[in-house]
Amino acid sequence: MTLTKADLVQEVYKNHPNLTKAQATQSVEAFLGISKASLITGYDLLLSGFGKFNVKDKKARRGRNPQTGDELTLEARRVVTFKPSGILRSKINGE
Repeated sequence: MTLTKADLVQEVYKNHPNLTKAQATQSVEAFLGISKASLITGYDLLLSGFGKFNVKDKKARRGRNPQTGDELTLEARRVVTFKPSGILRSKINGE
């Protein structure tokens, strides 16, 4: 099962009865927008008790097309990584 943005909005709406559905949607959109903006600019995103998202630079490297076997060069790129907090890791592992 996958948790979607609509599911997040529904949970915020359900757990905060003083918010309208539109306000819950705005809250989720605002959080996601701030999160995206921080990662795009290269800042890490640390959510205490959840984990840390950060952007890493990958160098260009040699690769190959698995269908044809042709060698090619994969360009340098930036990727987002996630490291769960110890608290989250313990809960996932049932500790």
